[in-house]
Formats: sequence, C-alpha cells, structure tokens
Amino acid sequence: MRTRRRRETPRSYGIAGFSLIEALVSVALMSAIVGSLAAVTGQWLPNWHRGFGRVQRVESLDIGLLRLISDLEAAQFITANNASDAPVFLGDAKSVTLVRVASAPGAAQRLEFVRFTETIDERGFAMVRSHAPFRPLAEGRSLESQIYFVDPVVLVRAPFRVSFEFAGPDRLWRSSWQNEALLPSVARIDVRDARTGDVLPFSTAALLHVDFPGHAGLPSRSTTLGQ
Repeated sequence: MRTRRRRETPRSYGIAGFSLIEALVSVALMSAIVGSLAAVTGQWLPNWHRGFGRVQRVESLDIGLLRLISDLEAAQFITANNASDAPVFLGDAKSVTLVRVASAPGAAQRLEFVRFTETIDERGFAMVRSHAPFRPLAEGRSLESQIYFVDPVVLVRAPFRVSFEFAGPDRLWRSSWQNEALLPSVARIDVRDARTGDVLPFSTAALLHVDFPGHAGLPSRSTTLGQ
C-alpha cells in the first residue's frame, strides 16, 4: 500500500511589523503628544525667560549698588585747592562727585575724582560712573569746566532708578550736599521702579568717613564712623 505523502503547509504565526492602519494610528498619537508638549512649553517658556531676565537684572543691580557704596565710603576730605576749607563733595538727588584714593588693582596710590550721574540712552535711565585724575582746581571756575571725566560705566539701569540723600551729624536728610564744611556722615541710596517711582526694598545706605582735612591733594587721616 502506497503511503501518501501529505504536503505540509507551513503554519502562519503572524506577520511581523505594523499594518498601514496601525502606522497611521501611531502617527496620529505621536502628533497629539507633540502638540500637547508644544502647548505646555509655549506656556511656561516665556515665564521662564521673564524670570531668568529678572534674576539677571537684580544681580546687576546688586553689583552696581556695591560699587556705589564702596566709592561713597571711600570719599576723602580733600579740598579743591590750598585756599579752600571745604571738601570736594557735590551731591544732589541724581549725581555725586567726590574724591577718593584710586582703587585700580596694581595701580600706585593716587587720588581721583569720581562722579556718578544719571543719564538717559536708548534703553532708558542709567546711573553712570566715571572718573578723572585729581589735580588742584582753579578758583572761580566750576569743577565741570576743569575736569574731563573718562571711562563711563553703567552701574544701574532701567527698570531701576537711583537717587541720593545725605545727612550730617544731625541725621537730617537733605536732597543736596554742596560746598559744606564737612563730608556727609551717611548717604542714602534709594532704588525706585523707573515706571512707577515706587521705592523698592533694594534701597541701602553708605557710611562715609569722618576725616581730618587734606589740602590740595594731600590725603587725610580717617576713621570710620562708628569705630
């Protein structure tokens, strides 16, 4: 008896990969996920940028205020010339001019004029520091007509504005300190919102030195207030 050989048909265990419908569904799901992520990112990314920018502005403000305080506290009792008894210190709400020992690293000890003044540029208000080598001044002429200030550096910029007030031993605040017999004992640095004018909690103060007079560029001996 002849044995019939049965032709074996391979069993189908499924086809590997995705069908067209499955691929389309996957693409649709991926598009939905990407769209959702884009919507979320679009909401928090601008806030992140604003927050980062705010931190940078506050850090820049802190550095500028430290520079202001350092210069004010280093003010020397130096007269304009041998005929004058008043120190060179001209202050009002928006500017201060003083004399201090130059603070450049590695530089020989010398006196210099330092001026802070508020200016306006394309970015708004800015408190600018500049300086000039000290030299005795001629009588009867303004300081501005005799001194050429150089190397302007912006210390505080909008959205902040800085203004100054001064007080002597009587602790009475004044918006101007001009041609006084003494240096002010303390200078207050008010930080305001440039848009609203509101005083901000970054405001601070600098204690100036109580000095014996120095004439025509001769530095005086000084002791720090409170020591």
